[in-house]
Amino acid sequence: MYRQQDHPRPTPRTRRAVLGAGIAAAGSAVLAACSGGDAGPAGRAGREAPAPGAGGSVSGDGKKVSPTWTPSPEGKLRHRTFTATPATVEIGGGRTVRTSVYNGELPGEEVRITAGDMLELTLANHLPEPTTVHWHGIALRNDMDGVPDVTQPSIRPGGEFTYRFRTPHPGTYWFHPHLGLQVDRGMYAPLIVDDPNEPLEYDAEWIVLLDDWLDGVDGSTAEDVFDRLRKGKPAMGHGSAHRGHDDGDRPVGAKPSGGVAAGYGPPGAHAPERRDASPSPRATKGPDRLMTGAHSPLLGGHAGDVAYPHYLVNGRTPDDPAQFRARPGDRIRLRLINAGAETPFRVALGGHRLTITHSDGFPVRHHRTDALLIGMGERYDALITAKDGVFPLTALAEGKNGAAMAVLRTASGALPGPDARPAELRRAVLPSARRLEPHESVRLDRRRPDRIVRVTFTGDMNDYDWGTDHRPYMPDRVHRVEHGERVRLVVINATDMWHPVHLHGHTYALAGIDSHGARKDTATVLPHNKLVLDFDADNPGLWMLHCHNLYHSESGMMTTIVYDP
Repeated sequence: MYRQQDHPRPTPRTRRAVLGAGIAAAGSAVLAACSGGDAGPAGRAGREAPAPGAGGSVSGDGKKVSPTWTPSPEGKLRHRTFTATPATVEIGGGRTVRTSVYNGELPGEEVRITAGDMLELTLANHLPEPTTVHWHGIALRNDMDGVPDVTQPSIRPGGEFTYRFRTPHPGTYWFHPHLGLQVDRGMYAPLIVDDPNEPLEYDAEWIVLLDDWLDGVDGSTAEDVFDRLRKGKPAMGHGSAHRGHDDGDRPVGAKPSGGVAAGYGPPGAHAPERRDASPSPRATKGPDRLMTGAHSPLLGGHAGDVAYPHYLVNGRTPDDPAQFRARPGDRIRLRLINAGAETPFRVALGGHRLTITHSDGFPVRHHRTDALLIGMGERYDALITAKDGVFPLTALAEGKNGAAMAVLRTASGALPGPDARPAELRRAVLPSARRLEPHESVRLDRRRPDRIVRVTFTGDMNDYDWGTDHRPYMPDRVHRVEHGERVRLVVINATDMWHPVHLHGHTYALAGIDSHGARKDTATVLPHNKLVLDFDADNPGLWMLHCHNLYHSESGMMTTIVYDP
């Protein structure tokens, strides 16, 4: 188990094939097109979702549409049961915090499946508030996407819901709630989709989940931080769970009563300072966690607003880090996932260079670098050849004070100190996936866009009024496209802060002047810049486009793209 502090050396695995051969085969066979059955009432045990193609999906006007695909007879059914529950967990050095997790563990247990198989995961909600599960990066059927009030009613306390969908593309993914500020607790877990014809060769695999942590530390909660940032203004995202709303009976497509969203952060020249903020009318309970001065040239300036007391790798603090054991000479595949709510990380492994092989689950032409910058929601896969010794894997909170750390151990020796900062952090840094080229097997074909959709990210750090096109999220304001179109999505950042742009249900290509770049589902747009993204409208439904800074999206920086079969 990757969460173990002393990781036994995994059974060696050898992966052989021509790069991309299995990816193309698996991906073309099972693209989900948002078919499926009734989500079921959220207040009781949600009934099993029918197989894809059995019941249709929800269209842009809230009506059922006909199914558009039939499941392949190949592939296996993989069933898992998870419980969302309050728990006291230890995060290192004897520190314990009270938070919310899956199955009592931080992070949640890895879910592993092969591309083309059917995943059936039942979530039992033992929390005192509603919740959902969003499958980040998966091109799944729309009614399984886990967005409350849009693709399903939220799962009430004491209820359960079964998510059932095929996993069309291999890669590194993760899942988390899409309601309120729950992402800033411990409710997240990796979802690894194996390629049945894996092209890479490696001996061991190390799943690395990065997180920024404040929940339960000296009384801190994400809700208190949000109230201070917003100065009492209400949430504008999905669910408004932290304000006690219970929308479990609202039908899909109905107008929600409140909101949910996302926030930010980056090494810079300035030491962050605390920022005075007027508390909301609701009494705040914990210490002031707001900051100013978080600065990163790589991110165009301002890096974040939340001063997290801890940064974690696989649920552990740097003074009591998770350790991964291997042998000198082992070829190790790193699967890096930024599960943080508001912090980007600059990641490097002391004494090693990284060979980037995948971004957001899709293969790229191999790229060598010393370090990489990974925004919230992004994933990168990298290969390293382990040297002899004990090495820090450091994830520097970009532009903030602090870092997360884990350890690669191939020999005896003392642990690196929690302040270890490998020289690689200051050498060649991959700042974004724009410098990566897609592998030929997943390169988007050249085609003129049939439609251009422009979305402007707007808002101000002081007023904390994040939105799109100068308005907060409202479910009745959507961007319509047509099934089968090549859509060019132009995201214009009219703010003084960077934003990770996440599109549900699709993988887009970073569009250049005359070519298509790496395939992504989450990518960074810098201040006063634009991000040009091309995708094929081949998965009908209602799909969220939002900033993956939790505090920004909860403030209203999200919108919906809609199309029917």
